[in-house]
Amino acid sequence: MKNKKNMSKASRDSFINYGIIVLFFIVIKTLKSAGMLSNNFTGQLVPICAYVVMALSLNLVVGISGELSLGHAGFMSVGAFTGVVVSTWLASAVTNGPLRLAIAIAVAALLAAIAGVIIGIPVLRLQGDYLAIVTLAFGEIIKNVMNCLYIGYNSTGLHISMTDTNAGMPVGEGTIIVNGPMGAMGISKLYGLTSGVILILLFIIQNLVNSRSGRAIKAIRDNRIAAEASGLNITKYKLMAFVTSAAMAGAGGALYGLNFSTIVPKKFDFNTSILILVFVVLGGIGNLRGSIIATAILTVLPELLRAFSDYRMLVYAIVLILVMLGTNNAKAKAMINTIFDKIIGTFKKKEGTANE
Repeated sequence: MKNKKNMSKASRDSFINYGIIVLFFIVIKTLKSAGMLSNNFTGQLVPICAYVVMALSLNLVVGISGELSLGHAGFMSVGAFTGVVVSTWLASAVTNGPLRLAIAIAVAALLAAIAGVIIGIPVLRLQGDYLAIVTLAFGEIIKNVMNCLYIGYNSTGLHISMTDTNAGMPVGEGTIIVNGPMGAMGISKLYGLTSGVILILLFIIQNLVNSRSGRAIKAIRDNRIAAEASGLNITKYKLMAFVTSAAMAGAGGALYGLNFSTIVPKKFDFNTSILILVFVVLGGIGNLRGSIIATAILTVLPELLRAFSDYRMLVYAIVLILVMLGTNNAKAKAMINTIFDKIIGTFKKKEGTANE
C-alpha cells in the first residue's frame, strides 16, 4: 500500500512537471500571436529552453547522483558544434527544418554521450572536491580542443583537422563550418521542437529516477559504503547517470547553438558551467520542477532589470544572494560555499603569481 502511494505521488509530480512545460508553451504562443512579446524576450525563448535542458541534465548528476560536476559546459560545447556541423552538412539533403533539427539534436546527444563515457570512466572513481576539480579540467580541455578544431566539407564528405585551417581540404575547395577559435559563423538558424525536447528529456529523467536504477543511484548518493556492501555496482550506476546527463547536455547545446548565427568555443567556459549550477542550486538540488522555474526566471531576470541600467547586474547578484540565504537546503549552502572557496582560492593564486 505504501509503495502504491509513493508511486502515485511520483506520477503526480511527473504530470505537474509536464503540465508546467505545456502551460508555458500555450502562454507563450498566445502572447506571441497577440503581439504582446517584445523582440528581446522573444529572442530569449530558445536560450531559456536550452538552459532548462542543461539544468535538468546537471540536476541528474548533482541532485540525483550526488556528485559535483563543474565541467557541464564542455558537453554543451560538444553538442552545440556537433549540431551546427550536422545541420550545415545536411542542409542540401534534408530541406525540412524540423527534421534536420531533430537529426542534429540526436547526433549531438550521441557524441556528447560518447564524450561522457570517455570522461566518466576515469573521473567517477574520484569523490568530492577531486571529482569537481577534474570535471572542471575536462571542461576546459574540451573548450581548448574546440579552439583548435577545423571542420569543413566538400564533395567527398566531412574533413576534420587540428592543424590545417582549411580542414585538410585543397585550398579554395569546400566550405569551412568550424574555424578554430573563430568558431562557427553563418549558421542557418533552426527553430522549433524546444518544448518537445524538454518534455522528452523530462520523461527520460523522471522514468530513470523512479526506476530500479534510479533508486540504486540515490542509494549510492545517500550512503556509498552501504550501497557497495549491498552488492550495487557503484561505477555502473554513477556512469549511467553521468552519461545520460552528458547526452542531454549535448541535446541542449544543439538547441542553443542552432539559435545563433555565430558561436565561439569561449562561450562554453567555466562561467557557463557555474551559471548552470546556479540554476540547479537555487531551484533546489534534486528538484526537477525547481530547476525548470529557476532557470526560466533567472534567464529572463537580467533583461527585466535593464531599467536599472548600469546597476542591473548588481541587482541580479543581490537577488541571487537573497535566494541563497532563503534556502533551507544545507547541502545547497555547503555546495555554494565550496564553489565560492574554490573561486576565491583561484584568485588568490593568481594574485600571488602576479606579486612574484
